[in-house]
Amino acid sequence: MKFFPEFALFAGALVLAASAVAQPITVADVKYEESSVVNGSTLQLNGAGVRYKAVFKVYTAGLYLEKKASTAQDVAGVRGPKRLSITMLREIDSAELGKLFSRGMEDNMDRAAFSKLIPGVLRMSQVFSEHKKLQAGDQFMIDWIPGTGTVITVKGKPQGEPFKEPEFFNALMGIWLGNAPADWKLKDALLGKPA
Repeated sequence: MKFFPEFALFAGALVLAASAVAQPITVADVKYEESSVVNGSTLQLNGAGVRYKAVFKVYTAGLYLEKKASTAQDVAGVRGPKRLSITMLREIDSAELGKLFSRGMEDNMDRAAFSKLIPGVLRMSQVFSEHKKLQAGDQFMIDWIPGTGTVITVKGKPQGEPFKEPEFFNALMGIWLGNAPADWKLKDALLGKPA
């Protein structure tokens, strides 16, 4: 039997490619699958990382998009569905988290743009304050669904009506991907940059 080295290389490449596909990424003991389905569309994991406050791990976050994006502008430019999935690593007062998100949005927008979103920001704060506390392991998701709006899901349950304005989702993403992100290392991780 004749041995073809090209075949061995090809077979090896196939094995490597197969093992590289559909491998979940684990961040601080939280698994992020390589893909997630949002409104019938399969999205790919763009990146995942940990949000630190001082030395404490607060939560992990994973960003899912239809195609890879390496800048905040690229993320904003993706027209299809998007998902940010967050899993808590410690207990936090939900009302406090809502306030932090509001501040993060405000820090990454000009005053006039932020003032237009105040009704949505107040409603988002209300969504979180209704949950009292989020415990370690609790998950919430922020989805952008074209034609529907921003849907916030806490512990598997969608929270109220979608936020219709695309600007609201982009302002939320500014918390993590803006010019003054909550955590620079997390921003890089969500954009798929190596640590």
